[in-house]
Amino acid sequence: MPRLLASTVFAAGLFGGACLATAQDCGNVTLALHNVQSAELLTYVDKFILENGYGCSTETVPGDTVPSTTSMVEKGSPDISSETWVDLLPEIVPRGLEDGKIVYGAPALPDGGIQGWWIPKYLADAHPEIKTVEDALAHPELFPDPEDPGRGVIFNGAEGWGATVVTAQLFKAYEGEQKGFNLMRPGSAAGLDGAIARAYERQEGFITYYWAPTALLGKYQLVLLKPAVKHDPVEWKRCITDLDCADPKVTGWPIDTVMTVLTKDFADRASPAILDYFNTRGWSNDTVARLMAWQGDNQAMGEEGAIHFLEENKDIWTKWLPAEVAAKVEAAL
Repeated sequence: MPRLLASTVFAAGLFGGACLATAQDCGNVTLALHNVQSAELLTYVDKFILENGYGCSTETVPGDTVPSTTSMVEKGSPDISSETWVDLLPEIVPRGLEDGKIVYGAPALPDGGIQGWWIPKYLADAHPEIKTVEDALAHPELFPDPEDPGRGVIFNGAEGWGATVVTAQLFKAYEGEQKGFNLMRPGSAAGLDGAIARAYERQEGFITYYWAPTALLGKYQLVLLKPAVKHDPVEWKRCITDLDCADPKVTGWPIDTVMTVLTKDFADRASPAILDYFNTRGWSNDTVARLMAWQGDNQAMGEEGAIHFLEENKDIWTKWLPAEVAAKVEAAL
């Protein structure tokens, strides 16, 4: 996963309080507050629902995917990581599951974390025959490089991202240069976002690396190009992630598994109703991308984004809860 767009908020106070007796029944719950915008939003949604629907007393603990999950495995705290990109932890998560230190809830993102090459939807609509990477590379004239109009352009990621290396290697594997394309290096995340925004607002054709869920994809409609072949983990490790490898072969991007993770201790002491919630709750990439875009447009904090989601998407979150719990949450809103 590349470095995702981070929110500026790392910790905040509680939302509303619940009655003391009910809070004592639920007990205290600690939630990891990751420095990742989508994870922060889901954490605050969980926080509001736990407090107002189930009467829990909650506390957020600043962290991120690797340190928070490592702490859950080794120290049993915090209790919950609402959004965990488990493929980033190929040793820690399997060990924690095997040793009975953590358990999975439902997928936080049932779609998975998605990376790849995208084109603007207005171009995809105008050229429905372009569905794959190879389809797009056959038409450099549809994706003109602003600085070299006789050739097509592919926007790469920022310097230092693993995905930038991957895009460069896939550009070689697909023979992008021979097919009439340049690989544009924006230098930074802001540079990449700026290149996409300028081209999109001018209704120009372009191919770009990006990932989901992100606020940018909530603001600009992009369509993911299908790879020529499925993901090959052997080739990925051998050459696609190594810029010095001279003979990369075409392969698809992996889809990252994004789960809700609970400590085993919390799962053992939590009520069946709360476990049912965490075994049910999850949202689509499109939903969270639109929410992140709203948050950016309105300069909203994570808590405000969570409230906005709960107010505007009752058709989604009420399906996660029994009717009587949903009624409590709605009353609190």
